Amino acid sequence: MTRMAARKRIALVAHDAMKPALVAWAARNRDVLARHDLWGTGTTGGKVAEGTGLEVTRLKSGPLGGDQQIGAMIAEGELDILVFFSDPLTAMPHDVDVKALLRISTLEQVVVACNAATADFVVASGLLEAAYSPVESEAAHAG
Repeated sequence: MTRMAARKRIALVAHDAMKPALVAWAARNRDVLARHDLWGTGTTGGKVAEGTGLEVTRLKSGPLGGDQQIGAMIAEGELDILVFFSDPLTAMPHDVDVKALLRISTLEQVVVACNAATADFVVASGLLEAAYSPVESEAAHAG
């Protein structure tokens, strides 16, 4: 079960068509995001850092292993929140990787926001800057 410190570890990921929307969202929420640790896949991390002045640790590009790096960090309990602006209208050759990323996020109780509306609710939550331990359901790891 994931235990989150008050300073959250946040991954920022976006498909190509959604990168401008993620950068714009991050810019609007710059002051809040600056109080947390940020990671981003390849180009997305660079665009967010450039567009906001935020410090973003960059990983590989999503299709070149960045999605797996994020997934591994989640599996190891090293991330708390995944902000992933996916493009619902474009088929992705690495769709299996994306599904695996969302699956491990769900399994590990990582907060996931797939659009600006959900991400806005996450950053506006009183839980964002508080220590937090999710209540694990009995069925979560049944199998």
